[in-house]
Amino acid sequence: MCGITGILAADHAATPDRSLLERMNAVQVHRGPDEGGTHLEPGIALGHRRLSIIDLASGQQPLGNEDGSVLTVYNGEIYNFPELMRELQACGHHFRTHCDTEVIVHAWEEWGEACVEHFRGMFAFAIWDRNQQTLFLARDRLGIKPLHYAHLPDGRWLFASEIKSLLTCPELSRDLDPKAVEEYFAYGYVPDPRSIFSGVRKLPPGHTLTLQPGTETAWPRQYWDLHFAASSPASTDAARDELRERLREAVDIRMVSEVPLGAFLSGGVDSSAVVATMSQLSDAPVNACSIGFGDPRFNESDHARAVAERVGARHFLDQVDADRMQLIDPLAQLYDEPFADSSALPTYELSRLTRQHVTVALSGDGGDETLAGYRRYRGFRQEERLRGLLPGGVRRPLFGALAALYPKADWAPRAFRAKATFQALARDAVEGYLRSVAVVDDASRARLFSDRFRQELQGYAASEVLHTYAANASKDEPLDFVQYLDLKTWLPGDILTKVDRASMAHSLEVRVPILDHPFVEWAATLPANLRLHQGEGKYVLKRAFEQDLPHDVLYRRKQGFVMPIADWFRGPLRDTLRQAVLGDRLADSGWFNPDRLRQLVDEHQSGRSDHSRPLWALLMFESFLRQRVDVPAERIQ
Repeated sequence: MCGITGILAADHAATPDRSLLERMNAVQVHRGPDEGGTHLEPGIALGHRRLSIIDLASGQQPLGNEDGSVLTVYNGEIYNFPELMRELQACGHHFRTHCDTEVIVHAWEEWGEACVEHFRGMFAFAIWDRNQQTLFLARDRLGIKPLHYAHLPDGRWLFASEIKSLLTCPELSRDLDPKAVEEYFAYGYVPDPRSIFSGVRKLPPGHTLTLQPGTETAWPRQYWDLHFAASSPASTDAARDELRERLREAVDIRMVSEVPLGAFLSGGVDSSAVVATMSQLSDAPVNACSIGFGDPRFNESDHARAVAERVGARHFLDQVDADRMQLIDPLAQLYDEPFADSSALPTYELSRLTRQHVTVALSGDGGDETLAGYRRYRGFRQEERLRGLLPGGVRRPLFGALAALYPKADWAPRAFRAKATFQALARDAVEGYLRSVAVVDDASRARLFSDRFRQELQGYAASEVLHTYAANASKDEPLDFVQYLDLKTWLPGDILTKVDRASMAHSLEVRVPILDHPFVEWAATLPANLRLHQGEGKYVLKRAFEQDLPHDVLYRRKQGFVMPIADWFRGPLRDTLRQAVLGDRLADSGWFNPDRLRQLVDEHQSGRSDHSRPLWALLMFESFLRQRVDVPAERIQ
């Protein structure tokens, strides 16, 4: 796993600034502490930081072909590189190393831009072709590895694994994008392709970008998409057996490593299935690492311990309590833009613990999105069926009126929170789903933001993100529809971003076998009732591992990797919260309604309401602003 960066000159005869390249490369040293490499020539500058995993003796980057006319810098792992190497050798290509990086170079020579369609793995890479004067950027299908880019006013293009690398360039605008702020408070992250900075873009998953010196505008090209269409065997037994075999193969190819290897183990179904599979494939006990909490309502460590004992893994455990909240500012720096998933903190600590024992870890990320594990899917499916019973012209005023009449009851059991259900039914599918996942819903954001900020938005709404993807989603089965939306937004924007930054901060490579793209494509062909069966999410996965894992691990209520921040905000973090949310930084920005900020804090700390999610989002946004002191509020455009 590595960090990549580069500069494309505005003129093919100009050699980019070496000092800028070295700054861009150095700031990502945590992504690759083992080695660093750079290359400059007229038109291009490439930088690389290496975390050595495979072919430790060679594979230094930038790496080129025989005559150096094609060069690449690369972050990731291509698991089918031995097969591709043999195929390319049969086509006449010669290899000097035994690493997957060199496969990228020769695959470009053989297949051009279509090379990405041959790769199986996680990757973000750049290829410079001197003869064609072309820079080619690519990101893997699911967005496991990040890639950011920017176009400067003087015509240069920059790219990097992390935004902090781009920000070392003084000519890059630090202006914040108000649409990104709107999206952040809706989703808790800034979805691709936008970033918090108006001048920085994210290359979306499954896309490439082709540039040449002097290119003024360029649009990413999509090379992969996921299509849901039930075609796999309808038999539960057949699907169960095929899932086991496919997951076993996906895990097996991710256990190739020349450095110590282990796993994240949360005690949930997905990571437990991965660790069980690893244990079956390994001659030695698997190193499995877990994080627990002192509050038993949020602590899954007993389940993780039970899984480790069942499969014979070597278990390592650490605990996160409120005293770890001094990591808030380091986390804000780590993510480069506001990021409101509170599980980023235990993920950071889990990565720290895991790196003490191994250099590579497998995780269970992607299981919920791929195999329908979220409880919200069940609710959305039911709501969508109800929406279908009434035309929109009747449904919207009817349920809108019921929602207005019914009291809000955040404190009540979920079954009695009918107001939220009525509000969802009054909307279309996209708007209803956004309300179920939003950190701050539409009405609450309207009260949270100042009049000035709402004017800056010029009518833009965060729901446009989901509407963009909904245009390509299957409408026949509600479960297919909502899984597709999550795979395009929540998975890359939140889950994979969280794990990438937290793990790479500790120079730990994390591999995600459930997001092996052939496995994901196969799962999309399963009938909906094998993914979500009578309210049981990940049904076929649970059936597949009934002989390997404890029953209460498989079939207990989904808990999630969350912290008890609601209680912490009323206890040990009470003063920290008030100082941040009611302090000068948010007030001076001019973007927020100060009366609403105070109301959120007071209602939460008095126990009248649970506002922990929006308050955490505000806390992280304040930390982001405080550390970007060179970005005055008036520079928002």
